[in-house]
Amino acid sequence: MSTPPLASGPQGTDALRPLLDTVLDALDTGRRARGGPLPAGGPHAIAARLRTAVGNVLPDDGDPNALRTVVQALAEGAADPAEPLCAAHLHCPPLAVATAADLAASALNPSLDSWDQAPAASELETLVTRALADQVFPGRGSDALVTTGGTEANHLALLLAREAHGGSTRLICGANAHHSLMRAAWLLGLPEPIVVPAPAGTVDLAELAAVLAGLTGPCLVAATAGTTDAGLIDPLDEIATLCRAHGARLHIDAAYGGPLLFSDRRRHLLHGLDAAHTVTLDLHKLGWQPVAAGLIAVRDTQDLTALHQRADYLNADDDTAAGLPDLLGRSLRTTRRPDILKIAVTLKTLGRTGLGALVDAVCERAEEFADLITAHPGFELYDRPTLSTVLFRPVPARDDTARDDTATDGTATDDTVAAVRRRLLTDGRAVLGRARQDGRLWLKATLLNPHTRSDDLAALLKLVEGHTAP
Repeated sequence: MSTPPLASGPQGTDALRPLLDTVLDALDTGRRARGGPLPAGGPHAIAARLRTAVGNVLPDDGDPNALRTVVQALAEGAADPAEPLCAAHLHCPPLAVATAADLAASALNPSLDSWDQAPAASELETLVTRALADQVFPGRGSDALVTTGGTEANHLALLLAREAHGGSTRLICGANAHHSLMRAAWLLGLPEPIVVPAPAGTVDLAELAAVLAGLTGPCLVAATAGTTDAGLIDPLDEIATLCRAHGARLHIDAAYGGPLLFSDRRRHLLHGLDAAHTVTLDLHKLGWQPVAAGLIAVRDTQDLTALHQRADYLNADDDTAAGLPDLLGRSLRTTRRPDILKIAVTLKTLGRTGLGALVDAVCERAEEFADLITAHPGFELYDRPTLSTVLFRPVPARDDTARDDTATDGTATDDTVAAVRRRLLTDGRAVLGRARQDGRLWLKATLLNPHTRSDDLAALLKLVEGHTAP
């Protein structure tokens, strides 16, 4: 058997061209076979189809058609975020230019754990992270680190807070906070976090003030700019004021809402963001990047010295003294792919105004969808959207006879809402999420596709209505 061609090297581009054609054809074939945002049939049926299509994944003899076979099977069985009716999660359709850049990153395969593995990529990362940090902390000479997403960024925020205080730090966060904060506190061996009520979906300021007044010792307050469930933003300015008054460190998880910074019309919603010590950003949400594309922006670059590590084969002292950049302290990871490339290409291609226009577009679609729900007698809207998330519930018509799926006030029960969502998933026609707010379960539409049209929104509502009937 001849040696398979490499993606990089002198013959790299020649080897890739026919394979790219194969991948694109397999993607198109798989999507046509799926015929919707999600394959129909539910978990068991989809798993069975994949197993049948792929067969033995480690045969004795290789299959020259494996690329087409596996990619087509994956595309046919995928949840496609580019489909307008795929709107369950913070799972964006990636921009074509970012996807193409991601391919280049894979072909070149730099590893950002030492300069000699990534000479240009390390400088590109410096340029982009500092530019993004300056959006968060204007004019402060701040920095940012690339992460695998919001979870890793939140973990780093707690780690930097612990190290800045020289030991244990108490996490204070809202009941609306992302679960990764609680997990990070556990992983880092921090004291049990204090959870502040968020009865309206955002942190209760009076409760937070009372907690801070009763605490001694170092603490980190974590606020949220764009909750996962409802896309809500905590009162950042007021929280920052409380933190200053009580000497508390502030972290803001803006994994979802951070790209509002690109929008001239909506960046005011993040007023107070620059008061934080650290900020989580996640551009594989409202940044339209292929996974992964997270960052943590750090106001004071001195905080990053806590991450310094030395490994002689990567950042020997004499190499560093001779001017070779030390990359090991820029991540908790060692081997690290250049996710910065797709971000850099996107920023340069679209600019701040181009990205801001995309942010505005999806937020406007959410407003439009909320209007449709409000005007429809068969649905109840949770609240006007802050970002691009809309929560709603079906409202069955009143009936004098008792029905298991209707509450005494005529609204659908939580079981009905959950069942409607599962019917849609099994049917493969629409993908909606679920969220619990005000003690009730809601359907969640997270609109991240800038190409979504008005008739797509109407079709989504009609599908939900059709699946609500018993």
